[in-house]
Amino acid sequence: MVHYLSTRLPTAEELPYSDDTPVDSELQDLVAHLLRDTLAAIWAERHDWFFGIDMGVYYHPEKPAIVPDGFLSLGVQRILGERLRLSYLLWAENYIPPILTLEVVSKTPGGEYKRKKREYARMGVLYYVIYAPDRRRKPPLEVYKLQNNTYEQPELVPFGSPLWLPEINLGIGRERGMYQGIEREWLYWYDEEGNRYLTPEEKAKEAQLEANKRVEEAQLEANKRVGEAQLEANKRVGEAQLEMQNLIAKLREQGLTSEQLKALGIDD
Repeated sequence: MVHYLSTRLPTAEELPYSDDTPVDSELQDLVAHLLRDTLAAIWAERHDWFFGIDMGVYYHPEKPAIVPDGFLSLGVQRILGERLRLSYLLWAENYIPPILTLEVVSKTPGGEYKRKKREYARMGVLYYVIYAPDRRRKPPLEVYKLQNNTYEQPELVPFGSPLWLPEINLGIGRERGMYQGIEREWLYWYDEEGNRYLTPEEKAKEAQLEANKRVEEAQLEANKRVGEAQLEANKRVGEAQLEMQNLIAKLREQGLTSEQLKALGIDD
């Protein structure tokens, strides 16, 4: 637990919320956005969570912010005012720390394994997720869990085998997929049975395929009905023609000539 000595705690407007430092790579940005976009879809009816990306997290009013690539907080307001959040201030969030922080490591680690790990532990972050896609000797996805105010050995998450996070009621894992037109390995959320949640792009594509299927089925049904109607019409025409032939035959049996039949409007 972090203790504050200040009698007056600063607001988000009074603290720096941008240091003009760009993210290390496009991948760091996209990995976090995929996770947030998917959460926005599967938790669309919930208003008690927030997922920040490259946002300053202030856990002490007299210390600089720490900026995860992504972080998830539960038990906080989804939307905080019309201006939304400038940064995440623990004292403005009922002292609720993120339950999960994410760091995507480039080829050169930037304090993810030392400084940030200490600060996240001190802050009380339950899960610290590190994704190092360029690592080859060990699985690139590892998850630390806070126990007795420290992070012990991480869980290494194999490809295609998500790790269940019961306090969040989600699993996290990695597999190949498509996001924003880019096919590669991504991080995804999973349900308790290990089924991957679809991204909004995938859900939209699935919905489009389903809509196309229904249109095709409706067209086939319409064609079937048209065909059945045509067959019924042909049947009735055939029956009418047969009745006419029988009538002509009976009239001829009664001695009517072709000229007499024509006079009656019957063309034999």
